[in-house]
Amino acid sequence: MTELEKMLAGEDFDTLDKSIHALRTKTFYALQKFNSTPPMEGAALFKDIVGECKGMCAVMPPFHCEFGKTITIGDGVFINMGVTMLDNAPITLGNNILIGPNTQFYTPSHPLHYKPRRDFETTCLPITVEDDVWIGGNVVICQGVTIGARSVVAAGSVVTKDVPEDTLVGGSPAKVIKPLNQADNE
Repeated sequence: MTELEKMLAGEDFDTLDKSIHALRTKTFYALQKFNSTPPMEGAALFKDIVGECKGMCAVMPPFHCEFGKTITIGDGVFINMGVTMLDNAPITLGNNILIGPNTQFYTPSHPLHYKPRRDFETTCLPITVEDDVWIGGNVVICQGVTIGARSVVAAGSVVTKDVPEDTLVGGSPAKVIKPLNQADNE
């Protein structure tokens, strides 16, 4: 198993591995080019950065990620400026998602004990955002979280646990504010 495969599987991995470094470097240069391109003109550049973009997606620069190839994006996704995706594990975005500015996705974490942190010990868990979700600005989504379909995450929230479908959550840490009755809007 390669170090990249270990990282994606959530196992201990060598962060200084040559293949991981090469992918990180390739993504760095691709992001510099994308982020210096006017908004709405860099779609082809962005599709070369991420693993898969399944349809129309609009991404406003600047956009930041570490690897890119671990990110999958559905159709009809809008990512506003300043979004950061630490994609050491897969980040999967469904269809028709709105992501506010300066939202952060964090798949890696480090131990609470200081000694393993000295060696940059890292564990990584995926993040999934299901269809028709709206994520407000300045939201932090932590590792291992799934945000259920048709949910809304209020601006400034820190999401540390799964969000049920059809729910409004907010706060730090994010808590359920109320269920959303989608039938009211149909």
